[in-house]
Amino acid sequence: MSSTAPPAPAPKAAAKAPKHAKRPLPPGAEPDDHIFVDQLVKRYGETQVLRGITMHLKRRQTAVVIGGSGAGKTTLLRLLIALEKPTSGHIWVDGEDLAPLGEVELNRARQKFGMVFQYAALLDSLDIFDNVAFPLREHKKHLGKRGIRDKVLEMLKLLGLEGKEHRMPSELSGGQRKRVGLARALMLEPEILIYDEPTSGLDPITSRMVDDLIEETRDRFKVTSVVISHDMTSTFRIAHQAFLLVQGQVIASGKPDELARGDNETARQFIAASGVAPDQISRVDREAADGSAKTSYKAM
Repeated sequence: MSSTAPPAPAPKAAAKAPKHAKRPLPPGAEPDDHIFVDQLVKRYGETQVLRGITMHLKRRQTAVVIGGSGAGKTTLLRLLIALEKPTSGHIWVDGEDLAPLGEVELNRARQKFGMVFQYAALLDSLDIFDNVAFPLREHKKHLGKRGIRDKVLEMLKLLGLEGKEHRMPSELSGGQRKRVGLARALMLEPEILIYDEPTSGLDPITSRMVDDLIEETRDRFKVTSVVISHDMTSTFRIAHQAFLLVQGQVIASGKPDELARGDNETARQFIAASGVAPDQISRVDREAADGSAKTSYKAM
């Protein structure tokens, strides 16, 4: 009697590659760095704006870059989101150096970032829905109209803007416009959110609400937050790390409390000149009192 060989086992499916393959740490980086800025220099002709900046920006924390006008904060921001290339040095994001990347690779890398502009930068001729949907229509066309609609409405609801999708930007308060700008920045599910002077021009109550919004967003969406600011009150409320930029150099870094009470005289003078009272508003003191720095969305 003839025998039939058993069927060969089906080949195993190839293991799915992780979304973000782990890269080896670059020299000088630390294991919990999300962004590692390494000896960053930027010149425009004969003018040197950034002078060898090194920063360790920790994953899922809030880092605030402070400094006066002309310190180089805006230039640093533009380099972080790869709108410009450094003259020398490196910006490592998840172990990938952005500095040598070509335009196609940079477009891919930029999708890790969401940008929240100083005055929200909404398109006045579009309603709130179309403002928030704009990045999806540019980069996620495969979602289709229904997929985009569902995603936009879900985000507006999460940020306390339910029912406002057909309003125009001019019909919203300053705080609400900030939220719309944040909703738009979150549409591509970035790992890193960068805020450009988020409390500039706001009254103290709205500024506090924006601070709460930054922290609740970081906690809820598990993002790393980088804030460019001159607002020391906001810095003490939200920063895990603060970096003081003076004439293109980071002259002091650490928790805001450490800068206020540390050995760096320039940092102490800068904070003292702002008139803030660290003991009343600092993250360290709040965490010691209640065990967390979590906040919840408030009406704005």
